[in-house]
Amino acid sequence: MMKRELLDNGNIWQKSDGRWIGMVRYKDEFGVAQRKSFSSKKKKTLQAKMTEYVKNFNEQVTNSDEARKPLKESMKNWLRVYKFPEVERTTYDRYECTAEHQIYPYIGNKPVGDVTPADIKKLLTKHMNKGYAFTTSKKAYSLLKMFFKQLYQEGAIPNNPMAMIDMTKKDNYLAAQNKESKPQCDLVVVFTDEELEKIREEAFKRFANGKPVYQQSAAYFLMLNTGLRAGELCGIINSDIDLENRVIHLQRGVKEVHVRDGLEYVPKLEVKVGKLKSKTSKRDVPLNDNAIEMINHLREEVYLGEDKPLIPDENGNFTNPRNMRNRFYRILDAIGLPHKGLHAFRHTFATRLINGVKQPDGSVKSLSVKQVAELLGHTTSEITELYYVKRDTTRLVGLTDSFNL
Repeated sequence: MMKRELLDNGNIWQKSDGRWIGMVRYKDEFGVAQRKSFSSKKKKTLQAKMTEYVKNFNEQVTNSDEARKPLKESMKNWLRVYKFPEVERTTYDRYECTAEHQIYPYIGNKPVGDVTPADIKKLLTKHMNKGYAFTTSKKAYSLLKMFFKQLYQEGAIPNNPMAMIDMTKKDNYLAAQNKESKPQCDLVVVFTDEELEKIREEAFKRFANGKPVYQQSAAYFLMLNTGLRAGELCGIINSDIDLENRVIHLQRGVKEVHVRDGLEYVPKLEVKVGKLKSKTSKRDVPLNDNAIEMINHLREEVYLGEDKPLIPDENGNFTNPRNMRNRFYRILDAIGLPHKGLHAFRHTFATRLINGVKQPDGSVKSLSVKQVAELLGHTTSEITELYYVKRDTTRLVGLTDSFNL
């Protein structure tokens, strides 16, 4: 059921017999437009009646059941009713985590109808002063924006406190924390040639009996040569792979999500196999010689059948991406390299293809941003260029030597 909502503050006119008529339009709790009529011999009396009615109407809306609930209770209900059915489980988990840590401790106990723009601004300022990352604070801002927009549209609150609040610009946010604002391309994490060589040497080590020291380590170099996400790689079954045509048909992904008792959060994680991140994520991934070699390497280590995962766990089921990451960290620890996530292989793949890969004859081959975006399964090439590619500025050295102006 919807909340009542004023459609205007009233209109006044005078009839031919001298009487003053007023009308206030509103929507009732069923969303149906209604009218409240007033009449008086004196205009001032009529205006006073209408002003009182509008005031009482707004107070009733403000004091509605929803508006008097603590924000924490109201937002939890909103997440369950509106967000749980429509977003990915990992996205919902992130929403819940953001609310629990970046919103509820600050304004969670305040009646939702009493939250003001100043309250929101103070919350964002506290994030900044406490040293929260810009992206962390922005997630809280975005969640609050969605939440209050919904309440306002349903008429549960008379005003939207987010309507006049803008997120602090990233440069200003970082400056307030005495941090340097760097271009996004400088923040992209990739592996250097030297790091990859060290990782390769360690990853394929074997014990004296010939068994590999590290389980399924070829998976990391399959990621490097395909740009696959960890969840995509873990979701591949052997029948998805067509070595004859040198392609993988991506069909599904593996994610780690919070266990739920109904809608209630349980402090435990589980592996979920399901659809890929987006429509463009469901794609055919071409295989180069190195990628095919890594697939064969993985199958030599363990092969359970065409309908089984390429990278099975000890029970023959889909491997948890977190376990793959933890095994990779063991390799990095062994060679003294700082921890970089598995996504760095994907970033390295994109960066190398766009900046160019040197060929045996000395030439450099590269792909366009659009081509790489398609390989990665991105919805737009802007995502690829902004968040995935670390630009090779050494290619600019000497470029203007012949352009003396």
